Formats: sequence, C-alpha cells, structure tokens
Amino acid sequence: MDRCTFASADMAHENVEKLGALFPAVVTESRRPDGTVAKGIDFEKLKLLLGQSEADGDEWYELTWVGKRAAIAAANRPTTKTLRPVKEESKDWETTGNLYLEGDNLEVLKILQESYLKQVKMIYIDPPYNTGHDFIYPDTFTMDPSAYHAGTGYFDENGHVNFARENSAGAGRYHSDWCSMMYARLTLARNLLKEDGVICISIDDNEVANLKALCNEIFGEQNFEGHIHWRRRHNQPNDKTKMIGLVAEHILVYAKNSAYLKTVGVGKLDITATFSNPDQDPRGPWASKPWKVASDQSGSAYTIVTPAGKRIDGEWMGDEDTYRRFLEEGRIYFPKNGEGLPRKKYYQSEREAEGQCATNWWPHEQFGHNQGANECMTELFGVKNIFSNPKPVELLRGLLKISNVTKEDLVLDFFSGSGATAHAVMQLNAEDGGRRKFIMVQLPEPCREKSEAYQAGYRTICEIGKERIRRAGEQLKERNPQCAEELDIGFRVFRVDEGPMKEVSCQPEDLDQMSLLSMVSNIKEDRTDLDLLYACLLDAGVAINRPHRSTQVEGCTVHQVDGGALIACFDACIPATVMDYMAAQKPHRVVLRDGAFATDEDKVNVTEIFRRVSPETKVKVL
Repeated sequence: MDRCTFASADMAHENVEKLGALFPAVVTESRRPDGTVAKGIDFEKLKLLLGQSEADGDEWYELTWVGKRAAIAAANRPTTKTLRPVKEESKDWETTGNLYLEGDNLEVLKILQESYLKQVKMIYIDPPYNTGHDFIYPDTFTMDPSAYHAGTGYFDENGHVNFARENSAGAGRYHSDWCSMMYARLTLARNLLKEDGVICISIDDNEVANLKALCNEIFGEQNFEGHIHWRRRHNQPNDKTKMIGLVAEHILVYAKNSAYLKTVGVGKLDITATFSNPDQDPRGPWASKPWKVASDQSGSAYTIVTPAGKRIDGEWMGDEDTYRRFLEEGRIYFPKNGEGLPRKKYYQSEREAEGQCATNWWPHEQFGHNQGANECMTELFGVKNIFSNPKPVELLRGLLKISNVTKEDLVLDFFSGSGATAHAVMQLNAEDGGRRKFIMVQLPEPCREKSEAYQAGYRTICEIGKERIRRAGEQLKERNPQCAEELDIGFRVFRVDEGPMKEVSCQPEDLDQMSLLSMVSNIKEDRTDLDLLYACLLDAGVAINRPHRSTQVEGCTVHQVDGGALIACFDACIPATVMDYMAAQKPHRVVLRDGAFATDEDKVNVTEIFRRVSPETKVKVL
C-alpha cells in the first residue's frame, strides 16, 4: 500500500529512463548523501554510441541566450503544487467537461503533465508580445533569487508578484527573459499534445524571429506547418512616423508529428467560392475551374471541339478519355455561349464535405479583425473596452478547423485572456453538434483601477474570462435552440495552491506535546473532501474533467470518479463493510486516509479485502 506523493512528474528522471531504455550502457549511478541512488547519463559514452565523438571544430549552429539552461531546468523541475476546486465560481459543475484553471501557467502545465499527457489535439496561445509594456513571468534566475528580485522589480515590498512591472526594451535581459519564459512553457506544452496534435501561436514583429527559432528547437523544423499572416486591422493606417504601417499579425503553426498528421488528415477551412446552378444541373449548385493547364504546367495534349464548333489544340488537366467521360456526365462547361475554353465543374455538395485548403494569408473579411472582436465583447458585456485587443472568434474558429479539431477533441489555451478560444470551441460545437472540450489557463492579473473593466466591477482578467464564457454560452444556446440541450457551456474552476499535506521540517527534539497533537492528521486543516479528491486525481494521472458522484455508505462519503477510474473515502476509521463496498466496485485505484486504520492489523485486513475481491486495484493512502 503506497502513499500519494502529490508532486508532478520528474521530467529529468523520465528523460534519463528513456535514454537508458535505448542505450543502457550510458546510464550512471551515484550515491546521494542521504543514501539514495541517483541516475545520470555519461554523455561522452553516448557520443561514442551515436558516432559523434569527433567534433567538427568548436563551433556549431545553436540558439542560446542568458538564462536558457535555467529555463530548461525550470521546465524539468517537479512541482508540489496542486489544483483546488472552486465549485462556487464554476458553471454546470456536475455535467461539464470543460476546465478554467487560475494560476501561473508554468505550474499548471507541470500539474497537468500526467493527467493530460498526449491528450490535447490543439493548443492555441496568445502570449505577451514583448512590446516593452508586457508583464513577463519571473521564472528564471541566474543569481541569488533575493538579489535578483530586488533588482528586477518582479516582486513588490510584500513579496507578491508585481504585475505593474514592464519588460522595457532598455532592460539588459529584454529578449532573454521573454525567451526563457516561453521556452519552459512550450517544452511542457509539447508533452500534452497528441501525436497528431497542433499548436498555433500568435505573435507580432517584436519576437516572431525568436519564437520561430524556439519552436524549431522544441518541436523540430520538420514539424513546421506554416506561418499565417492575419490582417488584424480592417482600415488603412495613417501613421506619419512609420515607414510601414502594421496591419498584420503572425501565427506560427507546428505539428507534434507532421508526418503522422498527414496520414491522419489535416484540417480544411469552409468553402468560400460562389456556387450557382444556371443550367439546372441535377447535382446542384456548382462553380468551375479551367480545364486548360497554366502556362508553367504540363498536361495531356489533344484537340477539343467546343459546342460552337471551334477547334482548340492545347494541353489539358486530364487525358482525353477522362475529358470525354466528364463531357458525357455534364461536368464540362463552355462559357461565352459555347465558344470559350472548357471549364470543369465542381459541386457545392462535394466541396463542403471536403473543405478548402488554408493559405498563409488570412484576410479580415473571413477571419475577423480587432474592431470586430471588441464589438463582440461590447455586445456580451454591455460595456466598451472591457478587454484590450481580444482575438476574434472567427480567427480562432479558423485555427480550430485547420487543426482538424474533431467533435470529441480537447483544446488548450494557457494564455487564455478574454476566453476567446473557449468561445470559439463552444460556437463550433453549436454549429455541428460536437462535444469538443476546452482547458483555459490564466494568471489572475489585476485590472488597472482606471480601466473600464475595473469600473465595471471586474478585479482580475480571470473574472473577465469566466464571465465572457458564461455570457457567450448562454448567447449560443439562445441562437441555436436545436442543440441547446446538448451544448456544453459549463466549466469547472480550479486554482493553483500548495499541496494538501502538512510539511514537517522540525527535528524530533524540537517537538513538544502540542505540536505532536497538531500532527495527528497529516492533512492541512483547510482542505475539504473535494480538495483531497482532485489532488488525488492529479497525483494518480486521472483527468479532472471526468464525471464524479458521491455516495453515502453507512455514514461514510464514498467518491467515485468516471465509473471506477478512482474511488476515495476520506473518513476516519472506515468500517469493513464500506471497504467491501468499494472493493466490489472493482475500481482502478482507491485512496484512503492513513487515519482510516485504527491499527496495523486493520491496514492488513484492507489489503486482504482488495487482494481477494479486486486484485487489480491499486490502493494508496494519504
């Protein structure tokens, strides 16, 4: 019977294990001062096995900056923090599969590593653009932390994060801080993507080059899918101080595994062509494209006679047999009353099912613009300028489509801001009856006191995001009554907090009678059953959006998650009959308080009950 650890995955240890599985000879062992064994890698031996012992000089191509090593270490360092449920701020807690997570997204990404490993189909983020006026998360320190904090202004005099701090262009670590912040998060995010997963990242001119270099290293150049240029402004700028007016933003798109994604299928956009049916074709509305090949292409050479009797020699898109078959089927159209060059029909019914390939230029007419996104927020909240520069739902919808986010997929946004990604997911579900789920992650940055949001009663960005999802969901239900009952517009709210277990740091000789009494329970006093349950789910690597119900059995509360993925009871001195009930459910995992056992004999009896009734069940104690 093991104990819950309440710590995120040790990525460094797992990486050593993976290398050891491939190359056992490179694994080293050393003894720590506490007597435990630490495993490492002999990199010189690894170079020999890879045939790279002979270096080509002392120079090579690489991406580096001040703090990169610390960023890598930060990504691999486990966290002991957890997510605490906030049921009162959630919507449809019992039935929803969506999540809204409040806290530092680096901590959240670590916490999610086991529960959502390779579960996310699409990630979209709109991170700080590093314009000189953005708050950059204080993750990386290459000097004494207290000296670093004092010198950077990351923290105020009370030790709290200073959200007013700006990463000015004159700062010595202007680009380095931003790169470190992004590197750690992108490294962890990649782990969460499915093998056919896709990540889309919005950015502007300030860091687009660095972002592409980061992504090439983390995701691999071979997995680069494209660089989208989105026209975010619908009007013409007239700034006399600039040589080139900025009307577009960048969106970099990478696949987890581009080769595999191609076998599964890339996503397509909605058809934008205009269809009509002037000849009453029984196949329905159609459009057409030239049958003659372009001047720089080659095709099949033969003569075509138009309905008007005109003979045309040329090279055509298909061979002559294919042309004659299409002609007989009525799929060839001659414009100009039968005198024009032949064109092949394609039908609306066929193309709508196939969709349209995306290009790297996304016009505002199809994918929305900043003003339209602001108007959407004004319509939802009844207040102007509630959020600065939200992304339009049309843009996010397009990214969901090209990422081939199908009806049961999971979408993650860990810089969620106003919640536009959640809005787009719900809208797409309303259109096609899908059950896509979202996970929104946002640091609770305070709203400035003079802002319209603060005047309207919103104190943090999280409050705006949650309210936007509530209002957008209700609006979608009203506008789509045909799917109102099935549409999931709820979300479970969780906040990052310390783990549920007390920390014991004093020496035995320092313990007095009162401190011993306070340690009778090793669980913090402010933790509820729900806090413990979801901490256990994350510790066990179980998704926290799964259905959960509680049952009263002989005065004890038994929590059951997703039909037996995990069963827990946090009561003290649980009767044997309750243990029998839990074992009879044949769950994958069971979690109990250590205080549930009055004696060691009781603990042995519980182990025997599960060994006899449900031998596959893993039993853990807090």
